Amino acid sequence: MNVGKRIHVLSFGGLFFILCSIIVSAQTGSEAAKSGAQTVAAERDGQHDFDWMAGTWKEHTKVRVHSSTGPDTWIEFDGTGIAHKIWEGRAMLDESEADTPNGHVEGLMLYTYGPQARQWYVYFASGKDGKLGLPNVGQFKDGHGEFYVQDTLNGKFLLNRYIWSATTSASPHYEESWSSDGGRTWELVRIVDFARISGDIESGHPIPTRLGETSPKSAEQSDGVSGQHDFDFELGSWKIHLKRRLNPLTGSDKWVEFDGTSVTRKLWDGRSQIEQFETDGTGGHIEGLTLRLYNPQSHQWRLYWANSKNGILDPPQVGEFKDGKGEFYAQDVINGKAILIRFIWSKTDTSVPHFEQSFSDDGGKTWEVNWITDQTRVSDGTASNGPGPWN
Repeated sequence: MNVGKRIHVLSFGGLFFILCSIIVSAQTGSEAAKSGAQTVAAERDGQHDFDWMAGTWKEHTKVRVHSSTGPDTWIEFDGTGIAHKIWEGRAMLDESEADTPNGHVEGLMLYTYGPQARQWYVYFASGKDGKLGLPNVGQFKDGHGEFYVQDTLNGKFLLNRYIWSATTSASPHYEESWSSDGGRTWELVRIVDFARISGDIESGHPIPTRLGETSPKSAEQSDGVSGQHDFDFELGSWKIHLKRRLNPLTGSDKWVEFDGTSVTRKLWDGRSQIEQFETDGTGGHIEGLTLRLYNPQSHQWRLYWANSKNGILDPPQVGEFKDGKGEFYAQDVINGKAILIRFIWSKTDTSVPHFEQSFSDDGGKTWEVNWITDQTRVSDGTASNGPGPWN
């Protein structure tokens, strides 16, 4: 009997405790839900933060010149820039060129958006060497964009910062700075002020011709030896059929297939290209881009690929063409293991170029093909900057 009462009392007490716990948990859960909602709301979708950039611009640039004999000075020059959307604005390509006191310069900046991190990756390349640097990474807040990277300057690791401001005005402003003390202080090294020449480049409108695009070729350009026009065959619009091996380097022989389109246009009078790529099939939807950059010093190409799912460019494939066949190599990591990757281009003198990607996990002794693309030309883009529209 006493035991029964004890059980009854404990049960009532336990029930009371449980009810209190439920109430507290409900309140806590409600607060957590509110907090979670606030967090989600705070993580704004910035995939169109660079839409304002689309169009043609005059650019006034100031660059700091360091002097070992006296105070630093600045040089100033004017140039032009053209920016257009890729992936409907989730990536942007900005080409610029100018005549400076030190000669003619060409450059490009590729902006790609990472939808998971909700950040932008900003890549820069110069026409002098055809190399992309490490990306500055960041985002916009209240119309103000800040992008950072750790890089090397004169053999020393420093922080580099890009800042965009006044982006909703007719004269956006850009600054680049370096820091040698972990970001406590910054030294401004480049300032660019923009003035719009033409409006946004919308879908359905062709990309305007760049300055110097139709200029006569130099002796190096026309001799056919340097290789800087080896990818001219890719210019234009294509229908593509893609096969991709699932689970490469596992013994799997299961493939998925896709059909889609690609559009390639030239930059830097053919010494660079941008390709926009989109397919659908049994393996889902693939939307990507390839940036091809030519190094006039090594006479080699660097091929950079990015998928719209993460917006990050893979390590470049580096190589060249010989007797109409292009081979390009890189080292990367798959499933935590370092491997070699090989791109091969063939049939480039036909209307049906052929591309294969292979992996090797034994240092190149054997290769397993995991990606095959066959193309059929839709239009010829060699007569101009390339086909439109780009959106």
